[in-house]
Amino acid sequence: MTDNAVTTPATAGARVEDLLARLTLEEKASLLGGSDFWHTTAVERVGVPAVMVTDGPHGLRKQAEGADHLGLNASVPATCFPPAAGLASSWDTALLRRVGEALGRETRAERVAVLLGPGVNMKRTPLCGRNFEYFSEDPVLAGDLAAALVRGVQSQGVGTSLKHFAANNQETQRMTVSADVDERTLREVYLTAFERVVRTAQPWTVMCSYNRINGVYASEDPWLLTRVLREEWGFEGLVVSDWGAVNVREDGVRAGLDLEMPSSGGTGTRRVLDAVAAGTLSEAEVDRSARRVLELLAKAAPALAEPGTVDHEAHHALAREAATASAVLLRNEPVGEGAHAAPLLPLAPTGGAVAVVGEFARTPRYQGAGSSQVNPTRLDDALSALRAAFGGSREVVFAAGYDPDAEDLDAALAREAVDAAAGAEVVVVFLGLPPRYESEGYDRAHTHLPAAQVELLERVAAANARVVVVLSNGSAVTVEPWQQRVPALLETWLLGQAGGGAVADLLTGAANPSGRLAETIPARHEDDPTVGNFPGENGHVRYGEGLLIGYRWYDAHALPVAHPFGHGLSYTTFAYSDLRVRPAGDGAQVEVTVTNTGAVAGTETVQVYVRDPECSAYRPEQELKGFARLTLAPGESGTATVALDRRAFAFWHTAVQRWVVEGGGFEVRVGASSRDVRLTASIALDGDDVALPLTGESTVDAWLEHPVTGPLVREALGEGRWRAMLEDPHNGQMMRAIPLVRLTRFPGFPIGEDELPAWEARAARA
Repeated sequence: MTDNAVTTPATAGARVEDLLARLTLEEKASLLGGSDFWHTTAVERVGVPAVMVTDGPHGLRKQAEGADHLGLNASVPATCFPPAAGLASSWDTALLRRVGEALGRETRAERVAVLLGPGVNMKRTPLCGRNFEYFSEDPVLAGDLAAALVRGVQSQGVGTSLKHFAANNQETQRMTVSADVDERTLREVYLTAFERVVRTAQPWTVMCSYNRINGVYASEDPWLLTRVLREEWGFEGLVVSDWGAVNVREDGVRAGLDLEMPSSGGTGTRRVLDAVAAGTLSEAEVDRSARRVLELLAKAAPALAEPGTVDHEAHHALAREAATASAVLLRNEPVGEGAHAAPLLPLAPTGGAVAVVGEFARTPRYQGAGSSQVNPTRLDDALSALRAAFGGSREVVFAAGYDPDAEDLDAALAREAVDAAAGAEVVVVFLGLPPRYESEGYDRAHTHLPAAQVELLERVAAANARVVVVLSNGSAVTVEPWQQRVPALLETWLLGQAGGGAVADLLTGAANPSGRLAETIPARHEDDPTVGNFPGENGHVRYGEGLLIGYRWYDAHALPVAHPFGHGLSYTTFAYSDLRVRPAGDGAQVEVTVTNTGAVAGTETVQVYVRDPECSAYRPEQELKGFARLTLAPGESGTATVALDRRAFAFWHTAVQRWVVEGGGFEVRVGASSRDVRLTASIALDGDDVALPLTGESTVDAWLEHPVTGPLVREALGEGRWRAMLEDPHNGQMMRAIPLVRLTRFPGFPIGEDELPAWEARAARA
């Protein structure tokens, strides 16, 4: 806060309460809105400062005073790390922690209090225009990676803003669309990543999304912002709006939205004050949000007072390490004849000419478009990096091949590329999505690469069969059928400012690929689970696929995919053995031995999936519940250990409104991808007691299965025709599915409708 503000945790709370007591109602209301695009509101009379918050999440985007939120005005130079789409493919929480620490140092050095990120919305469909900012189609992977990033940033004394809460899975009508999704799907898929971050990392702020959820704006949803986020998960921080997400300001305060951004020009403050005067909003509710703003300022004060310095060279080196870990080798087929056949990658250090084709090799696509665009401290390109890597031992020729800004293939550029390919020993073709194909603000129209690039690839592959394709894109693209024409395919996503050097390291073998897909690459878009349910109509989008997002859908329908979730090749091979699954606490511990069976050092990501073979509710075929990484020398073995808590075996029980484990056997699957399961084991767990409330609307089956009411109902039925009908092997199931209250109205049924209150009371006492 101000110079006289305390900075120790023991006294910060007292300082906040003292300030709150000294503020007028008008001043407290003013704290609940920004003073401009990027700053909170100061109250100079009592020494409350304004602090700056600014865009992330993969690099600081601190704009000049008065700059707009979505415009791409110049921002201060900052390290541009790979966006979440790339970082997620590392599956490396330790790396994400280090990247977070670097982001925190740069945020602190610029005297910014909160970095606005990370985003953990699910990749419901590859068409979402903002997928490059999100981690995964799986909530466990997204949550654990984001939690590591949050811990890293906040270790430097600055805050994060977990976003966009919640169910913001498209850009089409993002300001108003209602995501219509059942509660079980919300809990198990779309809220889980947020929950894991909140419970394990306590981000300083959570940013509410623009959209509505089942008709209610996220910015004024008390179930979301208070009951779930605070009361159930224990969130301790501040809820901030996305920029322009506020609908009715006083309703937002009541629901738990503390800070409106950007400045409303005083409109929000006036609405809050008018609501208090009208008695529709209490001063205590204003105090609650004002207190949270003051607590945020108190947390940020020490770091803002001592901002420190940044080693940009060290951060660039970390960005290169992160980029290297983010790339996924999807294909690496043998080329050559007979005994001389070998995978095309890595490229040999000596030999014939290497033709580099594609403008993206020279002018890299390294980050997404929109509010997260970073002004990098420097920018490496793959063409220069490859030439430096070979150092003259191999000739590297370049042909642009295509114009990224043009839809049609330029004949002259294509001829130059084909000529270069024909005269080379190997061709590296850089393809990808131009910035206009994917951006915040709109969704993609399709999942294809530009037609001109695919046509160029066909011509190059006809001239030289030894082709490596390097992809640059923020979300999955269709790779069938053209990938069958090329022996090697490296998916690099968007690699940030140091991606050029990382690509050169991977292609030449200076680094061994270790990335694994954080999202499924479908064989064709027509198989996508959201077809028919995206982007919606008339202001609503129906989440008709329910729990079956990503690999869950493809597994449930036994659909072929181009590349499965979790897939990624290496320049070495790994063997799995000796799987051990044993009870640990109220969950399980999984251990498996992994051996590097190849000739070079490498890193394997061990993935643990859980299957519930028998359950009263539908459950996906398998779900990722944990993962571990091992780096091993040739011939070395190591043990991957993954702890599974009880939640890993639970589902959200809608009738009792809590997580439930149904007792019995579970199958634990361990492998290298969702479709490369190497070993399985079973474990038996005790179930949770679930006593469903019985009412007249409950089925006769439910009354009969209840341990107390079951015998009593049977006694009331006696041995007559009603009992015979209910136990009949052919028609009994139909009869038992009738609500008890309806059967009481049937002639001769031995329990009368007027007796039901007594029966319900008896069941409740049990």
